[in-house]
Amino acid sequence: MDTLLQQIINGLTLGSVYALVALGYTMVYGIIGLINFAHGELVMVGALTALSVIKGLAVAGLGLPPVVLMMAGLLVAMPVCMLLALIMERVAYRPLRGAPRLAPLITAIGVSIVLQNIAMMIWGRSYFSFPAVMSVTTYEFLGATITDLQILIVGMAAALMGGLLWIVHRTRLGLAMRATSQNLQVAGLMGINADRIIVAAFVIGAALAAVAGLMVSAYYGIAHYYMGFMLGLKAFTAAVLGGIGNLAGAMLGGLLLGLIEALGAGYIGDLTGGVFGSNYQDVFAFFVLIGVLIVRPSGLLGDKSVDRS
Repeated sequence: MDTLLQQIINGLTLGSVYALVALGYTMVYGIIGLINFAHGELVMVGALTALSVIKGLAVAGLGLPPVVLMMAGLLVAMPVCMLLALIMERVAYRPLRGAPRLAPLITAIGVSIVLQNIAMMIWGRSYFSFPAVMSVTTYEFLGATITDLQILIVGMAAALMGGLLWIVHRTRLGLAMRATSQNLQVAGLMGINADRIIVAAFVIGAALAAVAGLMVSAYYGIAHYYMGFMLGLKAFTAAVLGGIGNLAGAMLGGLLLGLIEALGAGYIGDLTGGVFGSNYQDVFAFFVLIGVLIVRPSGLLGDKSVDRS
């Protein structure tokens, strides 16, 4: 029972990060049908930018509290990622909006590789360690351990996901986004500026990616130029699992994927004598992707009657 609860706590923490990143995939796909494989690199840029700011302020010896340092890193990382997403949409994706679907997909992969190499030139190949600016407190809960950092990650992710749902379902921007996702041409005839709505989807997703980047770097204690690739693939898997194009599905898929990875690494690792333990937890994510595509290609909350591929 202790092991189960511990793996659930770990899975929810990891799943919260997956859910935030998956929302960026699902918003863009829901509106223009594009799978933005460069979205994971926005997470990487957000993490490295935030760490650079936090390290710079810590070295400056200003005596700022950890919360202020984290917020300062986030307040710089978010605009950087949002500007980068704006440039990506305007330069790489908008000219291909009417092209066959394969063209923007290949372009997204190319943008991902370009961003990785730019990050490598700026920050180098080495791993960035998260600076020791905060002390993590551990709590005992029914035989399992949970840290205040895990509580912060899950709480902040839940707040951001709730805020996004409120924007989509309770504001004029959200109404315009939902109308554009239904039919881009008809939405334009109704007076909605489709270009602005698409840019808004990219920018909002980039802001969430920056937050996820800081979360994952603080949780694991490191960041590097290649970190966004695997994280992006897993977040895409989470979006497919929940039903890509569905916000609630992305959240559900992210949480489920985190739980599947944590439970798989914990229990299957024990059953196989460590052969398939934490070192192979990435395998479980792609087993899930294959299974979902075979059994229910539309995802858990996807609409079977709509083919957006």
